[in-house]
Amino acid sequence: MKAVVIKEHGELGKVNLAELDKPEPQAGEVLIEVRAAALNHLDIWVRKGRPGAKLSMPHILGSDAAGIVSETDDGTNDFAVGDEVIINPGLSCRKCEFCRLGQHSQCVSFGIVGLNCLGTFAEYVVVPAGNVYPRPAHLGFKQAAALPLAYVTAWRMLMTRGQLQPGQTVLIHGIGGGVALAALQLAKLAGAVVLVTSSSNEKLSWAEQIGANHIINYKDNDVAGVVKDVTAGRGVDIVVDSVGAATWPIDLMVLKKGGKVVLCGVTSGQKAETNLQAVYWNQLTIMGSTMGSDDDFRGMLAAVSAAKLKPVIDSVFPLDRVRDAMARMEQGVQFGKIVLDVAE
Repeated sequence: MKAVVIKEHGELGKVNLAELDKPEPQAGEVLIEVRAAALNHLDIWVRKGRPGAKLSMPHILGSDAAGIVSETDDGTNDFAVGDEVIINPGLSCRKCEFCRLGQHSQCVSFGIVGLNCLGTFAEYVVVPAGNVYPRPAHLGFKQAAALPLAYVTAWRMLMTRGQLQPGQTVLIHGIGGGVALAALQLAKLAGAVVLVTSSSNEKLSWAEQIGANHIINYKDNDVAGVVKDVTAGRGVDIVVDSVGAATWPIDLMVLKKGGKVVLCGVTSGQKAETNLQAVYWNQLTIMGSTMGSDDDFRGMLAAVSAAKLKPVIDSVFPLDRVRDAMARMEQGVQFGKIVLDVAE
């Protein structure tokens, strides 16, 4: 089979298309013929190497995928050959105390497809049967491939961790990326008032077209000042932050008393100073969030299907142009998910 691999960590030149043996499913696993796969920033970090993470080389990149069941273990009866499916890329042991409580993304051995096992940028991928779900009927393979990691992350941040309620106000930093756009769509679906930031007026205009109530160019404006004006001095109920160090001081300034900041990423850096007085005086809640549980994934899929919600697709590349796709993501110019057409 064709697969996108790295044989060592490094820059884009380390990414190559290779011919590998098709994997064989073991007990409790499903072999999926991949039709489409979507990029995430995780793919960049895996390619460059993460401290403490050791990969067997060659390693196949990619976490998100949609495709067709090609083969199942005899004891795996939930899906039949030919079923159209998507995968939940979160891997858990299903035995520890957290898994038994239904908190799979808090599993002591939590992992991600494409990081802790071979990934989805290939013609075939093997995953545990418990990570396979029917493809939402209103979505094609490319749109379905754009769902899993970004949308389950946004769902858990807003619905499970943030406990978002209709009419509440949400600030989302860096609109244009997968999680930020998923959060915008899901927050609007829940009846929230949404403010978004970007340094691109074009991205802000697009965000407004898909439902953002207020847009803020952070290069031209004082974000905290605009938020205070828009909310009549109250502040927002929830901040969705996947940026990290660059936006952390703003988060604590824009929250209402009793507000919540939910953090899922640190694309601008992992170390930031915290105004502890603002935290205790305003009784703020600071939460971390990583992907989601099985219940989060099912809830996200149910909401997406009921509302016929469609992920925003920035661009589609054939598998042999994966370097171009990854370069576009690293440049930060995309608005929506970048997808690989594996079937092509």
